[in-house]
Amino acid sequence: MKDYLAETASQTAGPYVHIGLAPEAAGFHIFEKNFGPNLVTDATAGERIVIEGRVIDGSGTPVRDVMLEIWQANAEGCYSHPADRQPGKTRDPAFRGWGRACSDFDSGIWRFDTIKPGAVIGRDGRLMAPHVNLWVVARGINIGLNTRMYFSDEQEANQQDPVLNLIEWEVRRQTLIGQREQRGKETVYRFDIRLQGENETVFFDV
Repeated sequence: MKDYLAETASQTAGPYVHIGLAPEAAGFHIFEKNFGPNLVTDATAGERIVIEGRVIDGSGTPVRDVMLEIWQANAEGCYSHPADRQPGKTRDPAFRGWGRACSDFDSGIWRFDTIKPGAVIGRDGRLMAPHVNLWVVARGINIGLNTRMYFSDEQEANQQDPVLNLIEWEVRRQTLIGQREQRGKETVYRFDIRLQGENETVFFDV
C-alpha cells in the first residue's frame, strides 16, 4: 500500500500586494515613478471626472485592503495603445489611460482622477457605450476580478451597448452603472463593487 502525503495548506494573497505594487499606499517610498490613481495632466483633453467607490464583501462590509486597476479610452474613444487602430481617432499623449488605486485603509473608499471616455468601436464593429474597465484584487480573492463601469448619464448609449445587452436581467445590468453626482466643482461617478450577495456586481471572464 502506498503512503499518501497530506495536501499542504494554502493561503490567499496577503497584504504584501500593496508593498510590491502600490508601495506609497502602504507608506513606502521606494519607486522613483509610482503608478497612481491620477490619469490626467493639465494638458489632457476631455471632461474631468472622479470615479470613486468601495468594494463590499458578502456581509456588507467594505474591503479596506483592495487594489484596483483602471483601463479606459480617451475623450475620443481611443485607447492609449498602438493596437488601437480605430479609424478617425487619435491617441492623446497627455492621457495615460491606465491607473492603479488602493482603498483607504479606514473608510475602504478608492478613487481615480480621470476624464470621461468616448464611445469605442468593438471588435465586431459595433459601437460600445462609454465605459471604463476595472480589475480588482484583494486578500481573499484568488484570481483578479474583471468588471466594467458605465455612466448613468449615457442612457441611450447604454441601451445599445452590446456587452450590457448580453446581461439578461435589468437589475443585474444596473450593477455596472456608475451614478453621477456633482460635489462642488467635482463631477463624481459613484461605483460600489459588491463581491457577493444581493446586487452582486457582474464580473467578466476575460
